[in-house]
Amino acid sequence: MEKYQYTDYFLNEVLRKRPYLKKEWAERIVENPIKMETQDKNRYRFWGRIPEFENKIFRVVTLIDKRTIHNIFPDRSFKK
Repeated sequence: MEKYQYTDYFLNEVLRKRPYLKKEWAERIVENPIKMETQDKNRYRFWGRIPEFENKIFRVVTLIDKRTIHNIFPDRSFKK
């Protein structure tokens, strides 16, 4: 069994709209976040840097299990 799963939204919308994103980046951020917090609707937010993408901060949203990845995107408004 794989360590991470992905929502249909992630696979069909997020990766299609942002083809430069990589699943591995989301997994890396969830495993080693610089910040994590709960979000409404039983989800979690994780933030981390992606050195391969100009060292920008990305936000990853998972479902309540913290293993099902729902979204990833650059977070220009990140505040530690």
